[in-house]
Amino acid sequence: MENDRENVLKSWMKLSLAINNERVVSGLPYNEFLICGILYRNQKSLSSRELTATDLCSVTKILKSQMNRTLNSLEKKGLIARTRSQRDKRQIYVTFRMEQAKVYEQEHERILKFVDELMNRIGWERSEEIVKLFDLIANMAEEVIG
Repeated sequence: MENDRENVLKSWMKLSLAINNERVVSGLPYNEFLICGILYRNQKSLSSRELTATDLCSVTKILKSQMNRTLNSLEKKGLIARTRSQRDKRQIYVTFRMEQAKVYEQEHERILKFVDELMNRIGWERSEEIVKLFDLIANMAEEVIG
């Protein structure tokens, strides 16, 4: 059992390092890409809503201090805008600047090509199995943590 635990942890760390590798996500740091994706998909959605930094922290589990650094960096790069609510001046909404969508879309496409390469090697017939396993692990992790 102890060896199994170590093997699971080692595999998890190996996968995490591979995914966070700068060659996989090079145009934007991982957290920036993650935030851009959330904002981009929200704005493309028919049921989009106004999001705050607190909302983004809740979805991503990123600490508020790290979120502020990430948002500051994205704002400097011209990828997001922050606007104060007209109804509640304490609320600041974060939006993706859709005129900059090409930056995110190119990075997204690069990562999809990485996924394609992995799945070509693993076999696309196993993709449903892999998605179910990833979802199971993510859901169980949320339960254990939460």
